[in-house]
Amino acid sequence: MDAIINTTCNYGQVMAALNATDPGAAAQFNQSAMAQGYLRSFLAAPPPKRAQMAQQIQAYPQAAQYVGLVQQVAAVCNNY
Repeated sequence: MDAIINTTCNYGQVMAALNATDPGAAAQFNQSAMAQGYLRSFLAAPPPKRAQMAQQIQAYPQAAQYVGLVQQVAAVCNNY
Protein backbone atom coordinates (compact mmCIF):
# COMPACT_ATOMS: atom_id res chain seq x y z
CA MET A 1 0.00 0.00 0.00
CA ASP A 2 3.00 2.34 0.30
CA ALA A 3 2.98 3.07 -3.44
CA ILE A 4 -0.65 4.12 -3.22
CA ILE A 5 -0.23 6.21 -0.09
CA ASN A 6 2.94 7.95 -1.28
CA THR A 7 2.06 8.43 -4.95
CA THR A 8 2.92 11.74 -6.57
CA CYS A 9 0.48 11.12 -9.42
CA ASN A 10 -2.37 13.49 -10.10
CA TYR A 11 -5.94 12.53 -10.99
CA GLY A 12 -5.29 12.65 -14.74
CA GLN A 13 -2.26 10.38 -14.46
CA VAL A 14 -4.15 7.89 -12.31
CA MET A 15 -7.07 7.81 -14.74
CA ALA A 16 -4.76 7.36 -17.75
CA ALA A 17 -3.01 4.49 -15.97
CA LEU A 18 -6.34 2.94 -14.98
CA ASN A 19 -7.62 3.14 -18.57
CA ALA A 20 -4.44 1.49 -19.83
CA THR A 21 -4.33 -1.17 -17.11
CA ASP A 22 -8.00 -2.19 -17.04
CA PRO A 23 -10.37 -0.38 -19.42
CA GLY A 24 -13.39 -2.24 -18.02
CA ALA A 25 -12.67 -1.16 -14.47
CA ALA A 26 -12.03 2.38 -15.71
CA ALA A 27 -15.44 2.43 -17.39
CA GLN A 28 -17.11 1.30 -14.17
CA PHE A 29 -15.17 3.88 -12.18
CA ASN A 30 -16.21 6.65 -14.58
CA GLN A 31 -19.86 5.83 -13.89
CA SER A 32 -19.47 6.44 -10.15
CA ALA A 33 -19.36 10.07 -9.07
CA MET A 34 -18.75 8.89 -5.51
CA ALA A 35 -15.66 6.88 -6.50
CA GLN A 36 -14.30 9.78 -8.55
CA GLY A 37 -14.81 12.18 -5.66
CA TYR A 38 -13.13 9.81 -3.24
CA LEU A 39 -10.11 9.47 -5.53
CA ARG A 40 -9.82 13.24 -5.90
CA SER A 41 -9.98 13.64 -2.10
CA PHE A 42 -7.46 10.85 -1.62
CA LEU A 43 -4.94 12.37 -4.02
CA ALA A 44 -5.36 15.83 -2.47
CA ALA A 45 -4.70 14.51 1.04
CA PRO A 46 -1.27 14.27 2.70
CA PRO A 47 0.18 10.75 3.12
CA PRO A 48 -0.90 10.28 6.78
CA LYS A 49 -4.52 11.03 5.81
CA ARG A 50 -4.19 8.78 2.75
CA ALA A 51 -3.07 5.92 5.00
CA GLN A 52 -6.18 6.41 7.11
CA MET A 53 -8.41 6.58 4.03
CA ALA A 54 -6.81 3.43 2.58
CA GLN A 55 -7.52 1.51 5.78
CA GLN A 56 -11.14 2.66 5.74
CA ILE A 57 -11.71 1.65 2.13
CA GLN A 58 -10.17 -1.79 2.66
CA ALA A 59 -12.91 -2.48 5.20
CA TYR A 60 -15.47 -2.49 2.38
CA PRO A 61 -15.74 -5.90 0.66
CA GLN A 62 -16.74 -4.24 -2.62
CA ALA A 63 -13.55 -2.20 -2.61
CA ALA A 64 -11.25 -5.01 -1.49
CA GLN A 65 -11.46 -6.67 -4.92
CA TYR A 66 -9.76 -3.63 -6.46
CA VAL A 67 -6.72 -3.44 -4.16
CA GLY A 68 -4.47 -5.30 -6.62
CA LEU A 69 -5.57 -3.12 -9.51
CA VAL A 70 -5.01 0.05 -7.49
CA GLN A 71 -1.52 -1.12 -6.62
CA GLN A 72 -0.79 -1.77 -10.32
CA VAL A 73 -2.05 1.69 -11.25
CA ALA A 74 0.03 3.34 -8.51
CA ALA A 75 3.12 1.56 -9.82
CA VAL A 76 2.76 2.93 -13.37
CA CYS A 77 0.84 6.21 -13.12
CA ASN A 78 4.04 8.30 -13.22
CA ASN A 79 4.49 7.08 -16.80
CA TYR A 80 1.44 9.10 -17.90
